[in-house]
Amino acid sequence: MPDVQPLVSDFVLKLKRRKVEGSHAVARQTAELLRSVVSQHRMGSSANQAAALADAVRAVGEQLIAANPIELAVGNVVRRVLHIIKEEDISSTAVGIEGLSVTVDSDDEYDREDDDRPSLSAAVLAAHARNALRAPSLQTLLEDIPVSPAISRTASSTGDSDGKSKSAGDKTSTRKLKHDVIAAIGDLIDEIDSCYEPISEQAVELIHQNEVILTLGRSRTVKEFLYAAKEKKRSFRVFVAEGAPRYQGHVLAKELVEKGVQTTVITDSAVFAMISRVNMVIVGAHAVMANGGVIAPVGMNMVALAAQRHAVPFVVVAGSHKLCPLYPHNPEVLLNELKSPSDLLDFGEFSDCMNFSTQDGSPLLNVVNPTFDYVPPKLVSLFVTDTGGHSPSYMYRLIAEYYSADDLVVRRKSSA
Repeated sequence: MPDVQPLVSDFVLKLKRRKVEGSHAVARQTAELLRSVVSQHRMGSSANQAAALADAVRAVGEQLIAANPIELAVGNVVRRVLHIIKEEDISSTAVGIEGLSVTVDSDDEYDREDDDRPSLSAAVLAAHARNALRAPSLQTLLEDIPVSPAISRTASSTGDSDGKSKSAGDKTSTRKLKHDVIAAIGDLIDEIDSCYEPISEQAVELIHQNEVILTLGRSRTVKEFLYAAKEKKRSFRVFVAEGAPRYQGHVLAKELVEKGVQTTVITDSAVFAMISRVNMVIVGAHAVMANGGVIAPVGMNMVALAAQRHAVPFVVVAGSHKLCPLYPHNPEVLLNELKSPSDLLDFGEFSDCMNFSTQDGSPLLNVVNPTFDYVPPKLVSLFVTDTGGHSPSYMYRLIAEYYSADDLVVRRKSSA
């Protein structure tokens, strides 16, 4: 893929340098890059074109995931595209065999005389069932069809024309597969861009008159969710925990006030003191794991524990591109990332402490600045996605609809 390699290298560099952050931006740019990879991929003469195309996507996906493992949306989109390729390949295979008549042996002579279409026996059906387990292509299916004597005689007389028509059919099928995959990736990009609308439409069902909502940090999904409730003439108040040390809650508070939402900014340490006045906690997520656990901005686990202690519903709003088929214990999952200590301390004020160390040379002052928290599924009351509301115990079934089981670990298959 010489044409797209500069694009891949540029995006890998952006991920490594954290120039692109946030699940939405990362997911969209990953999908656009993979669409370019598919469009520029040269479909060769191998029997299984879908496998070759999937391998090209895996090669790129492996580089992207390694560039920034904490951005789980990258792997989610790569797995979605691999699932799309398999679905389109199976769909094209099903369309290709629609014209074949599946019959059994019959004593009706009239049926035999009138029906000149090629028929498939039980042996062919068994072969097709075996191939279905490995996502067959049209080429592999046709190779398993036994040739009858009558068809053999016809094939021997018209071998050249049949060979040409088969070659033309293979090329047409290859072009259609590639076109359908590109169109499906375009639909995926549209889904990522429009995920806020179906989520926001559910706001009226959850937010009622004169309720008090608590949120932490700044999430665009939460913001659009609250905007939608305000547009439906709901009167409610929002407590925004500031989200130290980056204080993204201050930005969200200003945006809500501009829309006419009554907003109160509180410190993160005041969450437990204010939770008794709250009717519902609504927060965003960095990723939703297969077990229903949530990777969210740091401090979220404290909010979830406070909500559980006071029996306050804890609602997570997230688009489908944040649904990750991995579990927190999987070695491929990086649960956290440490940011610069400068967010917490001014080096000028603590410069005199930097020279103190223990006898073995290790410093006495250490600064830890984690980015994310993990919220276990038992602390989550409801997930609101673009497909509706779901309980944490249902998330693994919902996630299974978007991904294939053999694509959980994105790794190129060996040539052997």
